[in-house]
Amino acid sequence: MESIFHEKQEGSLCAQHCLNNLLQGEYFSPVELSSIAHQLDEEERMRMAEGGVTSEDYRTFLQQPSGNMDDSGFFSIQVISNALKVWGLELILFNSPEYQRLRIDPINERSFICNYKEHWFTVRKLGKQWFNLNSLLTGPELISDTYLALFLAQLQQEGYSIFVVKGDLPDCEADQLLQMIRVQQMHRPKLIGEELAQLKEQRVQKTDLERVLEANDGSGMLDEDEEDLQRALALSRQEIDMEDEEADLRRAIQLSMQGTSRIVSQDIPQTSGTHLTSEELRKRREAYFENHNSEVYEGKF
Repeated sequence: MESIFHEKQEGSLCAQHCLNNLLQGEYFSPVELSSIAHQLDEEERMRMAEGGVTSEDYRTFLQQPSGNMDDSGFFSIQVISNALKVWGLELILFNSPEYQRLRIDPINERSFICNYKEHWFTVRKLGKQWFNLNSLLTGPELISDTYLALFLAQLQQEGYSIFVVKGDLPDCEADQLLQMIRVQQMHRPKLIGEELAQLKEQRVQKTDLERVLEANDGSGMLDEDEEDLQRALALSRQEIDMEDEEADLRRAIQLSMQGTSRIVSQDIPQTSGTHLTSEELRKRREAYFENHNSEVYEGKF
């Protein structure tokens, strides 16, 4: 999926990554977002000053840190909203009663911005397909149309704030390409931290094997115990690979990394899921992976 722009996580700049992944380009930097945050801070200060610069409320306000940014790189929803106004885009709270009364099917939208505990990420439609563009993933994650509603419902159950992005997004290469073809994905991308941990484990196992070979003077003639060690290491790698898929799903749910590149059964209803419990959603997800673990997208572009 080389044509899809996907900024990976750096520090705590998830707001920047969220915006750039939404707009599909390097449109915003920390400096530009900081400028918007400072402007919002100044506007708030001026409003507070209207009550008198000698008032207790004004002095308390001056002593408080900015609510629009911090030193870690976090930016508020106000900063994100103002940044999107430059492109004529507006954010509407997906969970709000006003929006829910419209009964709009999520599949008919173009993009969502999701937030939980100061982490922002984008879910966007490119061409005719949906992608989870979370900066904590190693790459874009394909989400089937039938899974999208369940995906958003699970986020709501976990306490996420979801915003619908309204307006015309700028043209991008990926959107133009995927209007003509459909992307296919064999494997779900991992969390960045999990990929690093897996590589570290592989290096440890390789070192263990090299030590065995060195103990035999590089002759390659291993006695029976050492051959058993090699087989044990190989079996360990297989077990780790098998466990990774289950662990990926559990961690993904916890960190908003869920989503799937596999085809979802047509018998899953299209619903916002606000009336479903976490247990019901979990059972549906388990049934999905059990019944369709052999139905995967094949190929790439």
